[in-house]
Amino acid sequence: MQTAAVQWMDWPAEVAAGQPFRTRMVVWGVCAVQPVFHAGPQANLAAVTFEPFFTFESPAYCALDLSSPSLVAIALDTAGIAPGLFATATRQYWMQAVADKPNRVFGEVTVRASSPDQSRRNAAGWIYSQVDSLGCRRVSPIGLYRPESELVLENPTDTASLSGSFVQGYIYDAAAPVCGETRVFHLVSRD
Repeated sequence: MQTAAVQWMDWPAEVAAGQPFRTRMVVWGVCAVQPVFHAGPQANLAAVTFEPFFTFESPAYCALDLSSPSLVAIALDTAGIAPGLFATATRQYWMQAVADKPNRVFGEVTVRASSPDQSRRNAAGWIYSQVDSLGCRRVSPIGLYRPESELVLENPTDTASLSGSFVQGYIYDAAAPVCGETRVFHLVSRD
C-alpha cells in the first residue's frame, strides 16, 4: 500500500442531504505494475476527508525513488465518491484530503435538505498557469498536461506568481464567453 497525495479536488458546491456525490481528484501517479486506486473517503459531522492510497496487483518496482511528488511528472486524474452527509437544514462541511499536510482543507460543500444548486463546482489545489497565444490566462492542476484539463481564468488579476500556488475557487458556466470559453475558473484565494 502507498499513500497518495491529493494535488487537486473539485466537487459540487451544493449537494442534497444523504446523497453520495462525486469528487474529482488529481493525485501523483505511482511507479508500479497495475496500481489500484482507492479514494479512502470518510465523513463525520464536520468534514469529508479523502485519504487515498494505491494497492498493487504485483510488487511495486521503480528505477528511482518516486516518493517525492517533485520527481513525478504525471498525475492521475481520478474520482472518489463522498458519502451522503447529514443535514436537516442548510449547513456546510469541510472538504479535506491528505496532501502536503496530514489533512489539508480544500474548501467546503453546502448540504441542503432539498433542491441543491448544481450549477457550480468548488475547486482547489496546486495549479500551473500559462498565457495562451491570444493573451488568455489558463490554469490546470499541476501534473496534468492535457489541453482538456485547462480552464480559462475568469478573473486574472495579479497572476504573475500564480503557477505553483495552492488556489481555491469555483468552476461554472459563464453567461458570456471568456476568451472563447464558457466553462471557466473563478479564483477566490491562493496560498
